[in-house]
Amino acid sequence: MRIASFEHDGRATYGVVGTDGHYTPAPAEFLARFPDLKAVIAGDALAALQAAAQASGVRVAPAQVRLLPVIPNPGKLICIGLNYKTHVAETKRPDSEHPSIFLRFADTLAAHGDEVLRPAFSERFDWEGELAFVIGQGGRHIAKDKAFDHIAGYACFNDVSVRDWQKHTHQFTPGKNFPGTGPFGPYMATRDEVPDVTKLQLQTRLNGAVVQNASVGDLIFDIPTIVNYVSRFTPLSPGDVIATGTPGGVGDRREPPLYMQHGDVVEVEITGLGILRNPIGTDRAAA
Repeated sequence: MRIASFEHDGRATYGVVGTDGHYTPAPAEFLARFPDLKAVIAGDALAALQAAAQASGVRVAPAQVRLLPVIPNPGKLICIGLNYKTHVAETKRPDSEHPSIFLRFADTLAAHGDEVLRPAFSERFDWEGELAFVIGQGGRHIAKDKAFDHIAGYACFNDVSVRDWQKHTHQFTPGKNFPGTGPFGPYMATRDEVPDVTKLQLQTRLNGAVVQNASVGDLIFDIPTIVNYVSRFTPLSPGDVIATGTPGGVGDRREPPLYMQHGDVVEVEITGLGILRNPIGTDRAAA
């Protein structure tokens, strides 16, 4: 099942995405019980959502909705850095015994189709196509062999980075938390739609040209390791989002460097998870 959060008829809602791209919003009585997708996941009600959508028979054309981030309100948005050998090599960093972790704020999320704004005071606006997963069943100290039982589904993510601000110090936080710089979508595919996550292929394109192309199977720290490690230091809750890292090919490490500019279009495509497409604009408010 494919599920998305979106605005329809002037209100935020969610629903099932059909294979033809049409949307079936959650019925009113279902929304009364589960006001957002995070509540559906927390209530272990994804199957009930599918049944309610099928029973309603409502179909809404893509032009009638405005997509939202898959989970607009995650309690935690956790990002794994330096998690592909190709990216570690291009950054010239040493291998690490443990996953590199940083956090994003929820207000950094953006939706498929949203214009992602480069701050006018930075020219180093970079892409990072990634696979993200959404926690379904929460937990602490989750064993690796139980990790997939705690995942609700998967989606595309773009960890857009303001590189100069990222590198002001050895802490990543500023360059990773400009508002609306974390596109997430266009939808979440539930875990049963992805029987082997290591077989997924990730590709990032800038204005149609491929800039990243890698197998998710190339992750240094695989998803069970990530879930186990993260859940050791913080409890995971339904609706939490974890982005698994980006492969080599980022603009900042090219010779010469290549950055996103006003008018560009960036796309992240992952097998079975759709295409996350965003135009690039400029935020001149603080120029």
